[in-house]
Amino acid sequence: MTVPDESERLVAWGAELRAVHARLRAALTVVREADGSDAVATRDLLLVCHGFCVALTQHHQGEDRQLFPAIAAAHPELRDTLMRLQQDHSMIGALIASLDAVAGSDEHGSISRHLDGIAAIMESHFRYEERSLISVLDALALDAEPREVLGSL
Repeated sequence: MTVPDESERLVAWGAELRAVHARLRAALTVVREADGSDAVATRDLLLVCHGFCVALTQHHQGEDRQLFPAIAAAHPELRDTLMRLQQDHSMIGALIASLDAVAGSDEHGSISRHLDGIAAIMESHFRYEERSLISVLDALALDAEPREVLGSL
């Protein structure tokens, strides 16, 4: 087994973030396709949606718990950026909680509206995060398991 040199390991954080975001975007697409299908029962849609929401929540919790503190320690000038990203995490968490609250209503339209809100904030958040942090991540020394830091999706 070949052990990557330090620069290869460090660059992996930026690539890993992009890959996780791509997988979350793809998972949202699956949820949206299920939402638009007449063949998918509401309870099945909720099951698919729940999996996506759990993955997105775990991703944000890992960033808040491990990634952002490491970035803040190495780059104090990014504290405002990290605070804005954490506010996005809270907003998305509130939207997910709202979705959970209407989940039992069997209203496809209500689920769609909630997914629209989550999708809009998530995409804006991902783009801002990637623009603001990829170069920092490419040089970040963080000795941690990527799945613990960025989620398991």
